[in-house]
Formats: sequence, structure tokens, C-alpha cells
Amino acid sequence: MIVVGVDGSQAGLAAAAWAAREAALRRVPLRIANAIPAWACSSTQEGRYASVAAWMRDGAAAVLAAAAERAGREAPEVEADTAILAGDPRPALIEAAADADLLVLGNHGLGGFRGLLLGSVAYGVAGHAPCDVVVVREGPAAPRPEIVVGFDGSAASEKVLDFAFAEAALRGSGLRVVHAYSPLDAGGGFAPIPDDFDDEKIEARMVKEALSGRRALYPDVKVVEEVVQSHPVDALRHASADAELLVIGSHGKGGFSGLLLGSVCQAMLQHARCPMAVVRAPAQAG
Repeated sequence: MIVVGVDGSQAGLAAAAWAAREAALRRVPLRIANAIPAWACSSTQEGRYASVAAWMRDGAAAVLAAAAERAGREAPEVEADTAILAGDPRPALIEAAADADLLVLGNHGLGGFRGLLLGSVAYGVAGHAPCDVVVVREGPAAPRPEIVVGFDGSAASEKVLDFAFAEAALRGSGLRVVHAYSPLDAGGGFAPIPDDFDDEKIEARMVKEALSGRRALYPDVKVVEEVVQSHPVDALRHASADAELLVIGSHGKGGFSGLLLGSVCQAMLQHARCPMAVVRAPAQAG
């Protein structure tokens, strides 16, 4: 199942459309959810707040109906239902996604204040969600049929590659694997680096080794390996400019299970130029 959070904004409708298309590709049902304060969910409210609670429930129902209509236009074959969630959207969406394969959000929230949803909801949800998360943002009108994935050689990035290959196969798209690295230099008390040391070849070999088994599993996916000496944020922002989807881990090399999101992931949530999937890091032993 895919869960999409909507709030009445254009970004929410775009998220519902994206989620419906993804549900059709995966052949799974779709749940469209909107959160309102817990006290407003009860129809037994009395006194002066009863009319306010009813107004909130009616508003949520209208938001859900609009999102369901948009989803139905995008993918009429998808089985979809709607749900009004009680409470703050962050924990409510996390709980709603407990049994989901994917949680989808828009990139900003009600009122169109860019960054509002991203700052207050998407960061928290992406850091704590029990499943992978996609943040849908406005992308190119005619994206190239390619998925971009960031790979850093960490254990967590193995799962990121699995997600990206599977998504490329579903869509019949190409896959661009971007690995950005910083060159090694001598100093700091370490032994001098040999003159014939070629860090680019070493980094490229690591990428090839990580991809070899997956290429065999997905022989129809055309893969481009992009190994660049650059900061990961710069490399991924450039590569995602015309892509269908950017795939990144919630935290990578050097990540700690206690951190909500890695620094690269946080930056790309703000600067990605297409929809972005945040692949949940595997649990680490304590």
C-alpha cells in the first residue's frame, strides 16, 4: 500500500497524482490521508466548539475528495480510499504508514508558503517514517526517462541502490548512479600517498563492484555510472535537473542511527530539482 498525505494545497494534489501513478506501477492500493486536530475528529463535540469541529471535518472531507478525484484521473485502475487522521500530521502520518510500502508528501503545505511543509512535516516524517518516503516537488515538464541515485559506498546505500534499480525497472527508465568523492591528500600525520595512486579509479571500481550483481538482476535497465570529484549535494543537484526521480538514503557514510537525516539528505530535500525518494536506512545494532 502507498499512503499519501494531502492538505488542500496544489503541492498536495501533485503528491496525490504522483502517488496514484506509482500505485498503478506497483499494483498496490492507495490511501489518501489528511490530518486535523484530534479534538475535532469527534462528532459528539458539544458547546461552542462543536461547529468548529464540524467545519474542520467538512474541510478535511473536501480536501480528501479533491485529492481522490485527482488520483482517480491519473490512475483510475488503482483501488483508493481516504482517511481523516487525528492529531499533528507528523506522528499521524508516521502511524498511518506503519504497514505501507511508501509514504508520499508534497514539498510545501497549506497556503503555498514554500518550505512550510518541508520544514515542519517532511523533515520529521522522512527521519522517522517506518517506510521509504517520497517528497513530490515541481519538476521539469518533460523529464528525461532516467532515475538518479546517490551512492556513497556505505552499507546503507546498498538498500538505496535496490530501491533505485527496482524503480527504474518498473518505469522502463534508465538509471544514473552518481558517486561524488573528495580526493585524498597527504598530511595530517598519515603516510605519504604514492605517486601512482589513482583515487578516481579506486572510486570507480567500488561503484562497478556494487552494481555488478544488480545489473544481472535487472538486465533491461540501462545504467550510467557517474563518478565525479565534487561535493555530493552539488553533483546530485546537477544530475537531478531533468530526471524523473532522485533516490537518496536517509543517511549514509558515517551516519548514526540516532540522527534523523544525514546532511546530504537534508540539503537535497531543499535543493532537489525533481521528486525525491528518501530510502529508510536499515536498523543499526546498538
